[in-house]
Amino acid sequence: MTEGHPQRRGTIAHKVLNNNVVISVDEQGRERVLMGRGLGFQLKPSDTIDASKVEKTFILEGGEDGERERRMLIDTPYPVIEAVSRAVDQAERSLGHHLGRRLTIAVIDHVQFVLERLDKGIRIPTAAMPELRVLHPQEFAAATKMAAAISTALERELPAEEAVFLTMHLLNATRDEPNGTAALLFRRVQHVVLTVENALGVKLDVESPDYARFVLHIQFLLQRLVSRTMLRSADTSFFEFAKHSYPRSFEIAQEVKAYVRAATESELTDEELLYVIVHVERLAGQVGVRPGGDPAGGVLA
Repeated sequence: MTEGHPQRRGTIAHKVLNNNVVISVDEQGRERVLMGRGLGFQLKPSDTIDASKVEKTFILEGGEDGERERRMLIDTPYPVIEAVSRAVDQAERSLGHHLGRRLTIAVIDHVQFVLERLDKGIRIPTAAMPELRVLHPQEFAAATKMAAAISTALERELPAEEAVFLTMHLLNATRDEPNGTAALLFRRVQHVVLTVENALGVKLDVESPDYARFVLHIQFLLQRLVSRTMLRSADTSFFEFAKHSYPRSFEIAQEVKAYVRAATESELTDEELLYVIVHVERLAGQVGVRPGGDPAGGVLA
């Protein structure tokens, strides 16, 4: 479905899906979904739709996708549709970005799935993913508000991790990239962080400024790989100095390099590797990692 503009007076009902969702046909012959509380109550095909009750409109996709969306709108309780639609509107205002119909549909589907599982006593937890707050603070803040707004509207407490799921939805909706690109980039950043944590034998302090700098650097590094704008330098003296002065951090940077090669089929330059060494050394130095790699403390703070 594609979000459209409110309907003019005189719009005729084509199909009544339920008391709150009606389909009309616009001038181009496209099926348009109109939503509003009581909009379809006692309405029959060919009746005139009361435009004052229309809260949201979408253009229905053709084919299987459109049929799936139609079924979802029939099966999903209207309070869920209404709560999500208003939360998405709020996020659009907060981010100053039109988020499109795919986000609304995806979040409606997701929230209904969560509610059905909660009703059955099933909760699907996810990691806290603190990297999101560093890499995408605006989207994370908007997603947190979305989750709170939906919870309030439905009078249901959603799991705290819903802010994480909603952030991922927002990232894919706000970036002019193929669907899933933002999520893929984030998962790769996560993997690099996990590689460093495992090698150091510690859990990084997500509130540390050094952690934030490291995560941001890895994000930009991965983006440079995609755009083929990796850092390069003819002077290798700094790299050679870091390689021999910080052997443990160099070894960890080599593990990061191997992961990036496997994940992206791209080779990090020595200049890129130099900065990874510097960041890892800064993190390791906070707890005094011994030459053998064993940390003197438990958490990098």
